[in-house]
Amino acid sequence: MSDPALALDGIEKVYLRGRPGEVRVLEGVSLSLDPGEVVALVAPSGAGKSTLLHIAGLLDTADAGRVLIGGADLGHASDRRRTAARRREVGFVYQFHHLLPEFTALENVVLPQLANGTLRGQAESRARDLLARVGVEDRAAHRPAALSGGQQQRVAFCRALANAPRVLLADEPTGNLDPETAALVFDALLALVRETGLAALIATHNPALAARMDRVLRLDRGRLSAG
Repeated sequence: MSDPALALDGIEKVYLRGRPGEVRVLEGVSLSLDPGEVVALVAPSGAGKSTLLHIAGLLDTADAGRVLIGGADLGHASDRRRTAARRREVGFVYQFHHLLPEFTALENVVLPQLANGTLRGQAESRARDLLARVGVEDRAAHRPAALSGGQQQRVAFCRALANAPRVLLADEPTGNLDPETAALVFDALLALVRETGLAALIATHNPALAARMDRVLRLDRGRLSAG
């Protein structure tokens, strides 16, 4: 049996540890995502979902517990190894697209691949393929300012998947869009995830979107439970 794409084991995170006003953000959080699985993460504001996603994506370290990606324990690896793993193994999508404004849609998807050592021709070919999968291939030569909000977010999805990661982490990826556009953009994201077979953990406040995923996890007061 293959290893989970992502596993968190007993994650603890405390701010102001040992001081008055200590805040226990995550308490013994464990989860496992298999390849091809799409899981919703639902939490009230301030419950620690962004902290959880940052720890899962190796952007932050836990005070205790393990982060395993493809079976490799990376939660407390060296900065160099964590950076390399983020580049190869993890894709991030945020509520705001964070595209580089001076580059075209195509270039925004090409650049992460070049940073990972991919030859330009191969990078451009993959970028065009990803943009076509989400229906924005005709906007490849446009800079972000010339794209609609939904188009910008689709390009952001492609950028997140440019290096064929094992795990996709998304923090309210449709939260900045109107309901109709959000539904269309989520359709594109879901199709892309299903086609590539990676594991996705998607934080959302939208119950309709959460219901379309394979399962729902709820984070409240630092603890995780099935939804």
